[in-house]
Amino acid sequence: MEGGQSRVAVPSYLGWSIFNTLCCCLPLGIAAIVCSCRAQNANALGETTTAADASRQAKTLNIIGLVCGIILFIIVIISTVGGTLGF
Repeated sequence: MEGGQSRVAVPSYLGWSIFNTLCCCLPLGIAAIVCSCRAQNANALGETTTAADASRQAKTLNIIGLVCGIILFIIVIISTVGGTLGF
C-alpha cells in the first residue's frame, strides 16, 4: 500500500442477497447478488469507489426485495385467512 494508507473493505451484502433470492424476491435477489459480487471483486482489486457504488446498489436492492417479500407474505396470509373465514 502506498503512503501508509490502509484500505477499508466495503461490505458486499452477499449473504443478505442470497437470503433475498431464496426467501423474498427472486429477480431483485439475483440483481443484488450480481452487485455484491461486483463489490467483492472491486474490494479485491482495491477499487474502493467502484466497490462502494456496487455495495450501495446491493444494499438498496436488498432493502427493496425484503420489503416486497414482506408485503407479499402479508398478502398471502391475509388471503389465506380471508379464504378460510369466507371473505
